[in-house]
Amino acid sequence: MSRQPEVLWAQRSEKIYLTISLPDAKDVVLKTEPQGLFSFSAVANGEPFSFTLELFDSVLPEGSKTKTKMGLRNIICSIQKEKKGWWKRLLKSEEKHPYIKVDWNKWCDEDEESDAPVDSDDDFDEGNDRDETDDDDDGMLYLPDLEKLRGK
Repeated sequence: MSRQPEVLWAQRSEKIYLTISLPDAKDVVLKTEPQGLFSFSAVANGEPFSFTLELFDSVLPEGSKTKTKMGLRNIICSIQKEKKGWWKRLLKSEEKHPYIKVDWNKWCDEDEESDAPVDSDDDFDEGNDRDETDDDDDGMLYLPDLEKLRGK
């Protein structure tokens, strides 16, 4: 039996963004069908992961406007909606899925879309890419040595 990875989602009037959090994913298979079915499967650390989402509305078929970026820690998908407009939720069903959460880093409200930064051609905000890490600091916050600054 396969598990589901954490999925973060956000939208714009023309696109849906899905970020699948799965470090070291191998054998990744993504499929987008026009009627709104999105399928994912991969293997990470020898364990299978998969899920299928029935999206709220139809989307443009795979290859035409669906873009994917594979990273070390996650897979980011940009899926073009067939009809421009805001969906009231990600999925057709109102059932809650514990592995699906809102991506607040990419989220934009309807009335704020015109103020949001314009996406680049590849549809991915490089500044928010969690795979781009600075190995120099190993994730540590730099704090100055206050004793040296005081003169002791």
